[in-house]
Amino acid sequence: MSSKADSQADKIVDELSDRLDSVVSIAKVAGKKILEHYESEVAVTSKTDDTPLTAADLAADEIIIEQLLSLSPDLPILTEESCGIPFAERNEWNTYWLVDPLDGTREFIKHSGEFSVNIALIEKGVSVLGVVHAPALGVTYWAQRGCGAWKQMGDAEPESISVRTAPKKGVTVARSSAPLTGGLLNRFLDKLGEHKVVSMGSALKSCLVAEGRADVYARLGPTSEWDTGAAQCIVEEAGGHITDTNMRELRYNTKDSLLNPHFFVFGAGDHNWSDYLDEAKKN
Repeated sequence: MSSKADSQADKIVDELSDRLDSVVSIAKVAGKKILEHYESEVAVTSKTDDTPLTAADLAADEIIIEQLLSLSPDLPILTEESCGIPFAERNEWNTYWLVDPLDGTREFIKHSGEFSVNIALIEKGVSVLGVVHAPALGVTYWAQRGCGAWKQMGDAEPESISVRTAPKKGVTVARSSAPLTGGLLNRFLDKLGEHKVVSMGSALKSCLVAEGRADVYARLGPTSEWDTGAAQCIVEEAGGHITDTNMRELRYNTKDSLLNPHFFVFGAGDHNWSDYLDEAKKN
């Protein structure tokens, strides 16, 4: 590579690194605003899909949109709270921001602390930058394509994270703390056999896999693209994968619906996680 090409490549890396630093800061600012609402009485309304909505969701959404527009005025932004953009328009987007301003609103309402701000940069259907910030827990995860995955506790020095290799038996499963009431996940866990559980809310379950505290997170229920976009870059840069139940990597903005298929988040190892599903229940 010529010195001129080297210089151009270095400039691109520097610009992306500056952008990542800015997005981490934006997520933390939004997190502070969320905590202001968290410490007061939470008023809850319902959206058209019967999911809960609070003033914290809307306040974080406003902050993130404003600051992302300042950072990159030419890039479109798709957030959970402004998701009515038709596919005919979205289909023209090559690169855009994908945001969940408050992932885990139910956890926020319960005051469990297990909620997060999720910001991803999507390019040609692939998550190339992701930040997951959990303000109540004081933890932030981030990654950028080709630069590894990182975790920061409070203001401590960030640490590189990576997935682990799942054992043949006795794997650790990340899942919510809600009681199991049958269904696909229960059958998946039954077929998995002996296993350990680590509980967490929101996209933080995926981050548990990324940092090697869990081997797999099976999401066998409805989610949307903003629930996974940021975490996918973090998991993949940590050496793991987020796939549908046929083991195909998740991709973004490829269809009219913004719903994800059922999916697995997993680290290294020889498990074919789809083997633990009923054949008829695979996507």
